Amino acid sequence: MALIFNRRSLLLGGGALAVASSLGLRPSPLMAQAAPRKGGTFRVAIADFDIADTLDPQLNETRFTMHVQYQLRNALIEVGPGGTLIPELATEWGANDDLTEWTFKLRQGVEFHNGKTLDANDVVFSINLHRGPDTVSETRALMLQITDVQAVAPDEVKVTLEAPNASFPALMAMVTMVIVPADDRDFDKGIGTGGYTLESFEPGVSARVVRFPNYWKEGRAHFDAIETRCIADVNARTTALQTGQIDAMGGVDTATAMLLTAMPSIKLLQTKGKQHYAFSMDTRDPLFVDPNVRLAMKLAMDRQEMLDKVLSGFGSIANDQPISEAYEYHNPDIPQHSYDPDQARALLEKAGVSGLRVPLHVAEAPFTGATDMAQLYAEQASRAGITIDVRREPDDGYWSNIWGKRPMFATKWSGRVNEDLMLSLAYSRESIGSWNETGWDNDEFNAKLVAARGEKDEAKRKQLYWECQSLISTDGGMVAPLWADFLDAVSDKVAHGELANDWELDGARAGERWWFTE
Repeated sequence: MALIFNRRSLLLGGGALAVASSLGLRPSPLMAQAAPRKGGTFRVAIADFDIADTLDPQLNETRFTMHVQYQLRNALIEVGPGGTLIPELATEWGANDDLTEWTFKLRQGVEFHNGKTLDANDVVFSINLHRGPDTVSETRALMLQITDVQAVAPDEVKVTLEAPNASFPALMAMVTMVIVPADDRDFDKGIGTGGYTLESFEPGVSARVVRFPNYWKEGRAHFDAIETRCIADVNARTTALQTGQIDAMGGVDTATAMLLTAMPSIKLLQTKGKQHYAFSMDTRDPLFVDPNVRLAMKLAMDRQEMLDKVLSGFGSIANDQPISEAYEYHNPDIPQHSYDPDQARALLEKAGVSGLRVPLHVAEAPFTGATDMAQLYAEQASRAGITIDVRREPDDGYWSNIWGKRPMFATKWSGRVNEDLMLSLAYSRESIGSWNETGWDNDEFNAKLVAARGEKDEAKRKQLYWECQSLISTDGGMVAPLWADFLDAVSDKVAHGELANDWELDGARAGERWWFTE
């Protein structure tokens, strides 16, 4: 069957730039004004980490490992500003007529840190890490759709799917899908094709990388070295930036953000994107099996008060579903859930659980202000006769010990490249037991999601994604009141181009994309 390397594959790939590119780069406004300078040690503080962190691509579970992975390794596809898919180790990609086979052509002459030249076998090995009965990959559920991966030429890989998927290329842009040398499972050596090589890696503390002299991307990897530091406490991160101990930090406290803007040596970076703050309910737990109870929990929250007091206005009101206006197929027509304690109380009476008592497990690990948000929620919900017992948990180990393991808990999602990836990862039946944190299993949703993947007509695909969002909002287990802007802060000596909006700190690629002005 003929492959489709043309504008049609670009559209079907969810914005995929399926054309040849020698570098896979796009000039940003700042890059056009002045050429970036090389040099210096970039020190960045990250709030999300775990003492069990590893550089195994199967287990990229924290922002700390995400940043380090992108410093050391490349994926087939890069996510650029606005969620655009940009060629990285793949120069182009396309599908057969029924969207069940995707072929990726690889960039030639790319060198791993150990001197090996990249070829198709490395890509096949890297994809297969996330498949099969022995994988421990956090994205295993997303890879179940793959039935075969073949190196059809030294610079070409074909992936066969069990069913059509117009958005499949976006999966190859995930941080778990970075490419490593074939048959080398010593992942913590950090061998990759990225702009930096690993000098040290201490989970829960820091990592240090130095520039790789043979990096294939021109105009990237400007720093001599990068130190990625684990600092959980937002006040400690802020103090480190103010005193010049670090050059950048993610997760600025919204309560003090305006104070930072008044400091002449610091810049606040505010990026609107796909990030949402939430409290998730396990829909399999007896507390939340009844959809009336889940809806009551959504109506027992005053979202405007949350926006004003928790985010200090650095965000907007969300509606208990994950697809924001930053996505192509955001549904603006879903009726907005608003604060209605009387209706919430009536729903609980209908479910036979008047006087509901709910334990809510929180920490600051998911997002700064999670504890304050939980306490405010408890006050608001009390007017509906709901008692929320806020239980503060340790930040360290929160993701492994609390998240997805309690009836209700704080969570944060930074979004994903496109609708299919976000919905598949967090809400599909296949993802229950991994990233589907609410255990939600809705037949109608799953059927529409599968149909959307295989739908070639853009208008019909859009409608299916709209219906998926509506089902999550009304029936799902996530109480998501807020879209939170990404708030990062940097020294005024740090320069950058247009910022990506899928993760904080320029899509977690600040180390590769940014530079010092002096």
